[in-house]
Amino acid sequence: MTSERLEAFSDGVLAIIITIMVLELEAPKEYTIEALFEILPTFISYLVSFLYVSIYWVSHHQLFKIAKKINGQILWTNLHLLFWLSVIPFTTDWIGDGNHHSDIIPVVLYGFVLLMSQLSFLLLRSSIVKIHGKTSQVGSYLSGNSIDFICVLTYIIGLYLVFLNTYIAMTIFLLVGILKVIELKSISKKIQSRGYGFFSN
Repeated sequence: MTSERLEAFSDGVLAIIITIMVLELEAPKEYTIEALFEILPTFISYLVSFLYVSIYWVSHHQLFKIAKKINGQILWTNLHLLFWLSVIPFTTDWIGDGNHHSDIIPVVLYGFVLLMSQLSFLLLRSSIVKIHGKTSQVGSYLSGNSIDFICVLTYIIGLYLVFLNTYIAMTIFLLVGILKVIELKSISKKIQSRGYGFFSN
């Protein structure tokens, strides 16, 4: 299988995930500011989830922009990542439904899914490095960095803080998303400096 086919399938799944999330947004039944504020937690949870799905889409594109080889392990690790990303709409809807944004279990599940998505992506990246070799150009581009460790550690801290305050935990989850955006920019510059045009054919 070529990386283009894998990317096309993954893009389709991610597009469906975003579509499901936006369809779960419901307009207020009353035309007042108060009614708008009532759905604010739903919109915020959608915004955070949209940010994460977008980050993984861009990261996925970066990953397979430089990958030269594909094998069975990469196919399965890619599906593993897509599984956890496909659960995001469910957890997003649960948090945004009614007052569940302040309930512990929905927020714990939301944070757990984000953590597993991060670990799944690292596993996918590791599989790509393995088939190319750590000493290859691809291996040098995709080698682990300190931000990966910081993100995983921050997720764990956020999951612990859920039991103290769910709003603080959600803020931490958003912080991880910001860190991942910074990581994306860093990797993009690194790839471009080595001759891989990010948006080139």
